Amino acid sequence: MSYIAILITYVFITNFILVKFMGLCPFIGVSKNSESAIGMGLAVTFVAGTASVVCWCVYYGLLVPLKLEYLKTIAFILVIAALVQLVEMVIRKISPALYKALGIYLPLITTNCAVLGIAIINVENQYNLLESFTAGVSAGLGFTMAIILMSNIRERLELKPVRKYFQGVPIAFISAGIMALSFMAFDNSLLTNLNLA
Repeated sequence: MSYIAILITYVFITNFILVKFMGLCPFIGVSKNSESAIGMGLAVTFVAGTASVVCWCVYYGLLVPLKLEYLKTIAFILVIAALVQLVEMVIRKISPALYKALGIYLPLITTNCAVLGIAIINVENQYNLLESFTAGVSAGLGFTMAIILMSNIRERLELKPVRKYFQGVPIAFISAGIMALSFMAFDNSLLTNLNLA
């Protein structure tokens, strides 16, 4: 699979939030305003891209030679946890306001199944190192795009009259469902039509 095909696949065709429904906790929790959504999206993109490379190295450099492939999930979670701690320290130092806005959702990247999911998918699809990195960054970009779109929708909904029992999280889930339906229109025929499959 070409690198452009991997990019299109993980941003549009198999978007982790809108198609695979992974990573919904930070998606709903942080998408209340655009600034925190952009910060979370960039943090997830960095962690997903870096974790994909490090997890690939751990899997093929350590687990496969020792015949410990069955430990991949535990090993990947440890790698992701370490990377999230690094990102948390950097954001706290560089942008305390963003760190405060992200709150509890920043440490939740550790358990974000989208980040773990792309690391496992890279191994199962037998991607090489560069393909794994491309898939990780693409999955993060897809997450970022979805969370920014959602934050824009939620900011506009704050200005519109919404019935009381739909305000807040209910209207956010309804909006996410409509977004998911639109993303499900993308399928592998897109790659075929672009001559990338």
